[in-house]
Amino acid sequence: MTTVQPRHETLEALAETGFAILRPFAGRIDPSEWEGLTYLDWQSGGDTNFAVLASATGEDDPRGFWEHGKPDKAGVWTKNVEVAPALRNWVTSVGAPYGRVRVIKLQPSTDLASVTGRYLHQDDNNRLNPEGAGWVVRSWLNLTDNPDSYMVLREERDDPSTEHHIPLPAGAQFVVDTERLWHAVYHVGDAPRYAMITSFESGPALKAWMDANAAS
Repeated sequence: MTTVQPRHETLEALAETGFAILRPFAGRIDPSEWEGLTYLDWQSGGDTNFAVLASATGEDDPRGFWEHGKPDKAGVWTKNVEVAPALRNWVTSVGAPYGRVRVIKLQPSTDLASVTGRYLHQDDNNRLNPEGAGWVVRSWLNLTDNPDSYMVLREERDDPSTEHHIPLPAGAQFVVDTERLWHAVYHVGDAPRYAMITSFESGPALKAWMDANAAS
């Protein structure tokens, strides 16, 4: 069930830990869909580039929706989706209102200490989100197979005792309240990691999708 907080509607599935690991995506997406995208040099949580699939205006703009006077909802598809129909279908199949949609290209990490010491961050998903509306959270679909890499989550930035890890094999799906949790990815390997990140509004549709994809 969803719960209504004094300011926004949230999901009970995220109440305890702030994240939910779902069943892996069962479909197949051709690598050309993320390899053929146009990437921008935009730093976040490491050595990163982003391909914008949905933005506030439909332009190839990685900035927050608030810079256009709107909450992180009602995303407008960019030209990038012309080469990524399966990625677009994944987003729309969730059925929940979405905002910013991007594919991240993350270069390998130098070491874990750099990730936890320099790159842990929180997002600003709910600026301009009207009171009573659904709380905006983020989902991940890991596109490349990175079984030795993982997302680091912390309730308190400098307290490792609050830390959780989410492994990142191909098809990993999970939802995180990234305005609550500090997060960054420790990526092991010699090639970039790719994943799609989507902002979704909490509510019955997102709950139904998470229930249908709950890990057994």
